[in-house]
Amino acid sequence: MASTSGTKGPYETDWQPTKRVVRAHTINVDDFRDEEGVVDTEIVPSSLSVLVPVLRAAHAIRKENPRIAYLCRFHAFELAHMADPTSSGLGVRQFKTYLLSKLEKESWDTEFLVKRSDPREMQDYYQQFYEKKIRDGEFTQRPEEMANNVHIATVLYEALKTVVPLGKIEDKTKRYAEDVEKMRGQYERYNILPLYGLGVKPAIMELPEIKAAIDAICRVDNLTIPLIRARPTMPMQRLKKVNDILDWIASVFGFQKGNVANQREHLILLLANMNIRNSAESTNQLHAETVEKLMATILKNYKSWCDYLRCESNLRFLEDYDKQQMELIYIALYLLIWGEASNIRFLPECLCYIFHHMSCEVYTILFVTVTGSKEKVEGRDDEFFLREVISPIYQVLMKEAKGNNKGKASHSNWRNYDDLNEYFWSNKCFHDLSWPLNSEADFFRHSDETHETAHRGRSQATIGVYKRKSKTNFVEVRTFLHLYRSFDRMWVFFILALQAMIIIAWSSLGPVGVFFNSDAFENVMTIFITYAFLRFLQATLDIILTWNALRNMKFTQLLRYFLKFVVAAIWVVVLPICYFNSLQNPPGIIKFFTKWAGEWGNQSLYTYVVVLYMLPNIVPAILFFLPPVRRTLECSNMRIITFFMWWAQPKLYVGSGMHENMLSMMKYTLFWIMVLSSKLAFSYYVEILPLIGPTKLIMGMSIDNHQWHVLFPENETHNICLVIAIWAPIILVYFMDTQIWYAIYATLFGVIVGAFSHVGEIRTLGMLHSRFQSVPRAFSERFWTGRDRKTKQVELDETYERNNISYFSQFWNEFINSMREEDLISDRDRDLLLIPYNATDVSVIQWPLFLLANKIHIAVHMAKDHKETDDDLCRKIRSDAYMSSAVVECYETVKDIILNLLLDEEDRLLVSRICAKVERCIREETFVKEFKMSGLPSLIDKLVKFLTLLQSADGKQKSQIVNLVQDIAAIITHDVMVDGHLFQQTPQQYCAARKEMFVNIDTSLRRKRSVMGKVTRLLLLLTVKESAINVPQNQEARRRITYFANSLFMNMPTAPKVREMLSFSVLTPYFEEDIIYSDEELNKENEDGISILSYLTKIYPDEWANFNERLKSDHLEKDQEELICRWASYRGQTLYRTALSEGFRTEDFYNKNKQFLDNAQAMADLKFTYVLSCQMYGYLKKSKNEREKSCYISILSLMLTHSSLRVAYIDEIEDKKDGRPQKVYYSVLVKGRDKYDEEVYRIKLPGPPTIIGEGKAENQNHAIIFTRGEALQTRDINQENYYEESFKMRNVLEEFRKAHSGQRKPTILGIREHLFTGSVSSLAWFRENQETSSVTIGQRVLANPLRVRFHYGHPDIFDRIFHITRGGISKASKVINLSEDIFAGFNSTLRQGFITHHEYIQVGKGSDTSMNQISLLEAKVACGNGEQTLSRDVYRLGQRFDFYRMLSFYFTTVGLYFNSMVTVLIVYVFLYGRLYMVLSGVEREILQSPNIHKSKAFEEVLATQFVVHLGLLLVLPMVMEIGLEKGFRTALGDFIFMQLQLGSVFFTFQLGTKVHYYGRTLLHGGAKYRPTGRGFVVFHAKFYDNYRLYSRSHFAKALEILILLIVYEVYGESYRSSHLNLFITISMWFLATSWLFAPFLCNPSGFDWKKTSDDWKDWKQWIGKSGGVGISPDKSWESWWDEENEHLKYSNMRGKIFEIILAFRFFVYQYGIVYHMDITHHNKDLLVFGLSWAVLIIILIVLKMESVRRQRFGSDIQLMFRIFKAVRFLCLLSLMTVLFVVFGLTISDFFAAIIAFMPSGWAIIQIAQAWKVWLKGVRLWGTVKELCRAYDYVMGLIIFMPIFFLSRFTFVSVWQTRLLFSQAFSRGLPISTILAGKEEKVHVQGQMAIHPANPRMVRSTKVRKANKLIEGRQVDNVNY
Repeated sequence: MASTSGTKGPYETDWQPTKRVVRAHTINVDDFRDEEGVVDTEIVPSSLSVLVPVLRAAHAIRKENPRIAYLCRFHAFELAHMADPTSSGLGVRQFKTYLLSKLEKESWDTEFLVKRSDPREMQDYYQQFYEKKIRDGEFTQRPEEMANNVHIATVLYEALKTVVPLGKIEDKTKRYAEDVEKMRGQYERYNILPLYGLGVKPAIMELPEIKAAIDAICRVDNLTIPLIRARPTMPMQRLKKVNDILDWIASVFGFQKGNVANQREHLILLLANMNIRNSAESTNQLHAETVEKLMATILKNYKSWCDYLRCESNLRFLEDYDKQQMELIYIALYLLIWGEASNIRFLPECLCYIFHHMSCEVYTILFVTVTGSKEKVEGRDDEFFLREVISPIYQVLMKEAKGNNKGKASHSNWRNYDDLNEYFWSNKCFHDLSWPLNSEADFFRHSDETHETAHRGRSQATIGVYKRKSKTNFVEVRTFLHLYRSFDRMWVFFILALQAMIIIAWSSLGPVGVFFNSDAFENVMTIFITYAFLRFLQATLDIILTWNALRNMKFTQLLRYFLKFVVAAIWVVVLPICYFNSLQNPPGIIKFFTKWAGEWGNQSLYTYVVVLYMLPNIVPAILFFLPPVRRTLECSNMRIITFFMWWAQPKLYVGSGMHENMLSMMKYTLFWIMVLSSKLAFSYYVEILPLIGPTKLIMGMSIDNHQWHVLFPENETHNICLVIAIWAPIILVYFMDTQIWYAIYATLFGVIVGAFSHVGEIRTLGMLHSRFQSVPRAFSERFWTGRDRKTKQVELDETYERNNISYFSQFWNEFINSMREEDLISDRDRDLLLIPYNATDVSVIQWPLFLLANKIHIAVHMAKDHKETDDDLCRKIRSDAYMSSAVVECYETVKDIILNLLLDEEDRLLVSRICAKVERCIREETFVKEFKMSGLPSLIDKLVKFLTLLQSADGKQKSQIVNLVQDIAAIITHDVMVDGHLFQQTPQQYCAARKEMFVNIDTSLRRKRSVMGKVTRLLLLLTVKESAINVPQNQEARRRITYFANSLFMNMPTAPKVREMLSFSVLTPYFEEDIIYSDEELNKENEDGISILSYLTKIYPDEWANFNERLKSDHLEKDQEELICRWASYRGQTLYRTALSEGFRTEDFYNKNKQFLDNAQAMADLKFTYVLSCQMYGYLKKSKNEREKSCYISILSLMLTHSSLRVAYIDEIEDKKDGRPQKVYYSVLVKGRDKYDEEVYRIKLPGPPTIIGEGKAENQNHAIIFTRGEALQTRDINQENYYEESFKMRNVLEEFRKAHSGQRKPTILGIREHLFTGSVSSLAWFRENQETSSVTIGQRVLANPLRVRFHYGHPDIFDRIFHITRGGISKASKVINLSEDIFAGFNSTLRQGFITHHEYIQVGKGSDTSMNQISLLEAKVACGNGEQTLSRDVYRLGQRFDFYRMLSFYFTTVGLYFNSMVTVLIVYVFLYGRLYMVLSGVEREILQSPNIHKSKAFEEVLATQFVVHLGLLLVLPMVMEIGLEKGFRTALGDFIFMQLQLGSVFFTFQLGTKVHYYGRTLLHGGAKYRPTGRGFVVFHAKFYDNYRLYSRSHFAKALEILILLIVYEVYGESYRSSHLNLFITISMWFLATSWLFAPFLCNPSGFDWKKTSDDWKDWKQWIGKSGGVGISPDKSWESWWDEENEHLKYSNMRGKIFEIILAFRFFVYQYGIVYHMDITHHNKDLLVFGLSWAVLIIILIVLKMESVRRQRFGSDIQLMFRIFKAVRFLCLLSLMTVLFVVFGLTISDFFAAIIAFMPSGWAIIQIAQAWKVWLKGVRLWGTVKELCRAYDYVMGLIIFMPIFFLSRFTFVSVWQTRLLFSQAFSRGLPISTILAGKEEKVHVQGQMAIHPANPRMVRSTKVRKANKLIEGRQVDNVNY
């Protein structure tokens, strides 16, 4: 890619240009579109990037002097020819041809424009340009303008030298050129601070704190300037210019210039911001505390690392040296290392290792300087550090990345980021790597690396292969056993509790009585034996699962593992021996050991042994109640403490000191005590105790009459198989139901915490009206920093309230205006919501009109009918504060308007007398006596007419105004005032002089904005009569207003002054999402004739109407097309919406003068930075694809519009090394300037940065070096920051400075999210409610009281310095960190961070809206949780949290998904258990026992799973949160409405998605990022699309459950009368049908007959099409099948064996059913089962023969084809006749055979897929594939039949549409129109056209369009 930066080197040329050059064209020049000359600078090949500044200079001067511009372009052409004479570079020949054609055209156009020669013209223009733009512009132009002029001047001079002979260049020109060269050497492109620029400095450079920081880093006089050794060909040495500390460090260690410039600005801004808060007044001196605090913060991780490794820190200071300078050097050194580390930033301790050695070198250099040594310091070139330090480590990462096969290889076979980083947690790094880095160190050797060594005396080289590199400290083995290993304490607790409860229940003594019975208590004591076995299992797993990391472990770690294993093994032997020896009849082996050991074993000794065994647990139990002590012990580095802690918890660099304070610990301990008490009580009394009796009876029964061949007689084993079948689902429920109890208690606690946090106190406009009077005061208390809060109590209440209103109104009005700009409200709504700025003209507070609406009419009505005293009337009016305010304001405003309108003094005097009378009567309480209230309505009517006329702009209506004023006066004096006639009696001379009153008025009054504002407000006050509850009418506007008002009363920190707030950055990762919709995209119609614009206008009709109103009122019709694009983009999940909402506003409400705005801009630049991490920007820039080019232009437009926006991207440049082309990568930061993007920083990378790890995390990592500030907020593309919420950033950032949980300060601030996509469909509404409950009540409880909230994605705010020094804001290892966000929370917690959650601030978020999108997202999250289960972070958190916090962690992360899987597993275990009981005949036998028959315990226990199947676990928190925020009546209504809309079907279906992908990921892997798309998705999904998405995850499992239920219902007879049994089976039927048909119920037009017919045709074509290379899965069944089974290809042997074992369950059907067939005649021999296999094999052979026949005897050999069919028919007929007549086959046997053999065939397919490689070798894979195709065809047919049937009824489609889009119907939206097709179209002018007259024409047009559609779906970002 071309660089956008200029070059500082001279342009040397050896030959002069000719006038014209003619060359043949090699490309079509029209391929390059030149838009005003901008494009030619953007299509420069990367190898010719030096041409960019030349072409831009030519474009800049082309209007001023076209001929000079032509000469500059010709100079560029010469440079291109010199750089690549053969045009061998990529795109060089095309570019040269394009440029040459342009030069030919410009040569003819420009050579007639000049009268002088080119040399003379060139010199004159150069001199004029210098004098005008550079010499004079230095004092008037901004630095960026001066920089641009200097670059243009440089290009002009280089072009001049090619035109003018050297001898003819004038001296004046040479002097100017030398001056320009000096200026160019001084200039450095800048981001925020123009440190070395020319021109007028911006205001930020005048800030005292900035000056102080610059002065501090520029003190380098006492530093030794390094010598740069010249190249061998140049025997010289030179001193490198050093301007500041960073230049000096760079010259010593060889850092890049771009990195130095970037970190220089970074450091200055950090110092300036911290210095502001450390000083009360501005000063030009940098405080010592500022530097010390910054160094302590940045280098805290380094100091901890040194302490952990017990090595001496190299942060040493010389006694007689400037300490502050040394501190700055250390800080700058670390920042420079971090800024150039690229992917190594994910290895924070590796950076500590590098810093450790480089800081030692710094100290040595400074020591030599202080001692006065004359030894010179050797400097390095700019890329030395990258080449010698970063690149070798990067190559290790790259090799490991290549070895992971894009994440498909087993995690244990390659080293990820964590493995390489943890290498530096051992002192081994010092001995192995040394310094400088030893390239022969073991660290740099790759797993598969080969090494050639030449043996002495031999000419032949031998090749040896290194062994696989070991992992470090942990191995991510793909197994479910990680769940036990990570959370062993939880499993031990539940297993021991289960054992104890079973023993107690079996004894029939009860939980209390067992303690008083020695035998029963002795049995309970066996739990310690179980505990010993479980600890032995844990010790064994520790060794097995870390086997591949043992070689890299310390000896102490290996010793601990060995001793743990040995000790556990000893206890496993000792405890059982001691226990069994106490029995009266111990086993023989126990007698042997007892005899050998003597008489030491007895019961009392067993007790002593148990006490001895549990003794080590006493200390941890005590320390649990002393968290500060335990935290101190864990963090201590004393060897004696480390030694004693070694056995229980070995010291690790992370995971220590995570314990909370006492209060927090007590809160979550109490929470879990309540949960566990409820769970254990329920388990004992409901699950276990009721089953004990039936179990005893079953174990004592003798069952002889089995219905099949019994392989293992059960009477000898007490019917153990039957007991297992009964107890297995109960045991699973026991382990699962804790999740249910957690959900219940978490919901209750969440509601309580939310209520105490004032959540939902203002949730409706009615509540807002009642509390709006207190809103201004609350706002001022939270945000107003301009007054002294200490003295506010002594002020008058009214004055204080007026000040609050005045301050609040400025924000409120901007808030309302912002919603008007967003078209959420209309002009009328805006006028009703605004608060007047100037409130001094009225004696009362002027509230917004939506509070005062209808108040005047009510007051008039009250007064008109009032017959009592003034006191009663006043009391009634004043009882409503808003009414009282409205009456007073109305009176005073009318008085003010009329007095300003009248010009004659006499008229004004009369009005004043009337007003005086009114006021006197009110004071004396005689108003009712002196005034007639009945005249008020007519007075109001006249006032309305008068104000309406006054508001009009027609100047010819003066007479009408006069008449109305006279009418008003007449009404007042005649109809209202009792003695009004006295007021019109005037002196006689006055009457003689004037015959008419109120004639002379001021018509210019209407031009006064303040007066007309009063007129408008008064008119609305008098005319608005509807209830104020309806303003605003837009639901989103209502929600935002009420939420903001409510947040003011929540626990929000007080905002500091802007200059004292924490500085922060916003980082948005971008890949290829939509930015802003183009007009073509908006009007492009889909297959149904619907465009995006028409869809949006129907979904948001009120906002569309508001938009059209704004176009007219603001006269914006000329920009209508662009504004429509913006309007539509703001309603999508686009980058435009995200960037626009970031609040690029520096304009103040009070002042508009330039100086203030400059200062405001300076403060904004100091405090805020917004970086868009768009790694593809360089690619988009060069792409010829229309959409990609549009994305580039849109991003550039955003940069040019918003000056604060920066874009970071990865630039790929083709370079040559040793004559071979190679790619070089750079991290580049650009900003917008003029029409271009201007490069700010360019930092070379060691290689491509985004291919090593996960893309999003790598994208963030490369851009994070360009962020600024102490805090960093991550904001995704689908998120929106509301205008009003941006005001709270000061408040929420104060949380970082506030101590929480003891003395700890937060490291991540959790932010609430609001989903704004819930109105699209019912699914979107379900998703919105589900996400809302998750990000509110869910995260509220996680943060408090559970203390296990992590980072779950955007828009959390990070403590930036904390995280950039500890690995970044996400983890990036391939696949294992698929859910990269949550690992940032894990990492922060493990490194003693603290994470909070705050609900007083919110961010809008878009989510997926269709079933397929939501399922893909759920699949991604489930896969991410599967990978989390294997990760070291989960293991360490599970091991190092205390017990109760560990429970919180488990049940809110991976445990949630595992328990979901157990929930589904319960169904399978229950049904297969019942299948065994039914088919074996055991069930019929136990029915004879009335005790068992009457027992319903089994069903009662299993009924608990029903709440999971219906999704009630998700619904409960959702309902409670809606109740808290919207009211419980609304919550109940939403719940009922959700169930009517089949919400339970949706949640049940998503349960299947989670279970499938979580389980498959743990077994086989295959986790990957699944793009969902963020467009408006209301389109019909094809049947084959749904099938390929859900076939294996839902459909196959659902059909299996249905077959189980059918077999159970057909062959079973138990509990037919049990209602609970019916309840359970109904839940299972519901689960199966939901999994089968939910995608079609939630598919728009899913039951439309035409679409159903088309779906069937497409389905048959898809399933019959062959696969191959390049054929996508949505085009062919074979391609989809290969992709669907790809996870088995990379699965390990353990996963494949487990898959085969699971497949054997399908053979149970065949084994059990064949013995129930009539043809067997009740024969129970094993031979019957064998014969059934023979039949199955024959069927498979026949199917294979049929397949071969179709391949070999096709239509070409008709005779053979017919003969074969006839023979097949006759054989089949004969066989069936024999079977029916001879062997007694029945019709029921036929269907039973189908049910028996179909699962067996499916099992064969599952087993065959696991052995794909072997089957391919024996050429049977094709047969398996065809068999699977047949099964898929049958499965699809079964699913399609009900859809086909229901589609025949039109009302079903109507019902489904209504169901799916009920939210839209409730708002009156024509969804049926959207789904049915185009019936109206949006004109370019934004108005709706008339419907077509003939609807059949529309239909036929649609049919024609449909027939023209090619196969497949068009690639479009937005589908319907």
